[in-house]
Amino acid sequence: MMMGARRVLKEGRMNRQQVLAAIKRCGVVAVIRGDSHDKALASVDACVRGGIKLIEVTFTVPGADKLIAELCAKYDCQDVIVGAGSVLDPETARAAILAGAQFVFSPALNTDTIKLCNRYAVAVVPGIFTPTEAVAALEAGVDLVKLFPGDVAGPKGLKALKGPLPQLDIMPTGGVDLSNVADWFKAGACAVGAGSFLTKGAKTGDYAAVEQTARDLVAEIERVRGGAR
Repeated sequence: MMMGARRVLKEGRMNRQQVLAAIKRCGVVAVIRGDSHDKALASVDACVRGGIKLIEVTFTVPGADKLIAELCAKYDCQDVIVGAGSVLDPETARAAILAGAQFVFSPALNTDTIKLCNRYAVAVVPGIFTPTEAVAALEAGVDLVKLFPGDVAGPKGLKALKGPLPQLDIMPTGGVDLSNVADWFKAGACAVGAGSFLTKGAKTGDYAAVEQTARDLVAEIERVRGGAR
């Protein structure tokens, strides 16, 4: 068995379907960016304290794979689920998986990345924007897609996609905040990705604000969904 497969099958980790179920059950993934390891780590910790237990470490963070490995060691993989974002190719996806990522998110649709993740039975969520891309993702064996950029499509765009593709689970990312998260779920989103809105306090070192924003977002999603998590 290859090293990557051994890491994926590490005892205690959730399997692919469990991770996807957790994303839909919790309803929100924190998208973590930052210009340094320490700032990104502080944002993660603040989000976790605020109740968001799904963490996407983007590969725009310096040393993202090392941060993923550190977070997987720090947090119980059954409680806080750590994955990788901004993954553009299969090489980066493999690096993320070897570091312990339990899911791989991409801003675009790359079938080679999907094949790599499917090979290791790791949840993969590609970015799509058009019906053609959505159908291609389904045909490639994807169970959940990311509508990106969400602020361009808007809730109306998501609802339009769900019309001919009701079987498609969609998670918008980009432009999600407290003022519109209800609209996203009413339009048919199964979960949302929250990035700059969630972590904007980190720009000034105000991680208490990041924690509070996370707490407020979790509460609003619970309200919108009737308290089901």
